[in-house]
Amino acid sequence: MTVQRVSVALCTFNGGRFVAEQLRSILAQGDVVGEVIVADDGSSDDTVARVRAVADQAIVDGSRTEFRFLAGGGFGVAANFARALAACRFDLIALADQDDVWRADKVARMVGEFDRRPGLLLLHTDARLVDADGLPTGRFLLGTLELAAVDAAAIHGGEAFTVLLRRNLATGATSMIRRELLASALPFPPAWVHDEWLAMIGSAIGDVDFIPDPLVDYRQHGGNQIGVRVPTLGVKLRRALEDRGSRNRALDLRAGNLVERLHLLGPKVAESKTSAAEGKAAFEALRAQLPTSRIRRVAPIIRAAQGKAYSRFASQGKLDIVRDLLQPASQKETP
Repeated sequence: MTVQRVSVALCTFNGGRFVAEQLRSILAQGDVVGEVIVADDGSSDDTVARVRAVADQAIVDGSRTEFRFLAGGGFGVAANFARALAACRFDLIALADQDDVWRADKVARMVGEFDRRPGLLLLHTDARLVDADGLPTGRFLLGTLELAAVDAAAIHGGEAFTVLLRRNLATGATSMIRRELLASALPFPPAWVHDEWLAMIGSAIGDVDFIPDPLVDYRQHGGNQIGVRVPTLGVKLRRALEDRGSRNRALDLRAGNLVERLHLLGPKVAESKTSAAEGKAAFEALRAQLPTSRIRRVAPIIRAAQGKAYSRFASQGKLDIVRDLLQPASQKETP
């Protein structure tokens, strides 16, 4: 039996002081890693030089992993990942940024799941959160994201779309996709982060699941382009009381992007999922149009809550009811 080989889409930028450590952990996966696509987003320091040094040593060590470099700059995280993914040649693609360390069995575990489940389009894992020195913080990614047992069971039971319609749980640094997903997911809408969009579209046309074991050391050092915040009570209260800003308009735009793409995908998407996405879009449109006056917000928010829109579509459920009732209007909003 031929062992399936994997592409790795690695995106780099300034500040890649940990990239050599990550690459060594990727190469330690063995020959199953067929290629590493390095998409550098215009770094002006020694990040690329660090990558090339590891690549050169891999050749000396007899590695069969090929390195290919994409130059340029000014893309941003999602667009840079889009070009890296498009350049990958193998049927399975693992996403990587420049900060993390992979557990020795990460790729083998994930490839095994894809081999076993032909309909699986995206698989992600838990991760151990570590500090800049690689020391464990005592926290894990899915726990920090407050993944509820009921949502975990739904995802494992094939209902990832329903869960992800409320909130994203897939982190790109832990994810692997089947290449065929790109035909439906590309191009990425500018309002979406790449991992959220891949998981959303993957769950719309196939299966998305996760491995509950931490197969990555996910480094948090303050310079992450995308990191994870510990959801303390203080953080939640600050979110509820900060001004509305552009958040609701952004959620409205994102929901509209999703509905548009599902319509384009047509028969690939079950009617029930398209209908659910349309419900999400209507809900986010309502939130984006809430009056600046808190008193005038009460009636539409109560109606939405009674219709279970908050429980179906809001990332924080009841807490988002409080947020929508209490948040002061942005100074740019007019009564």
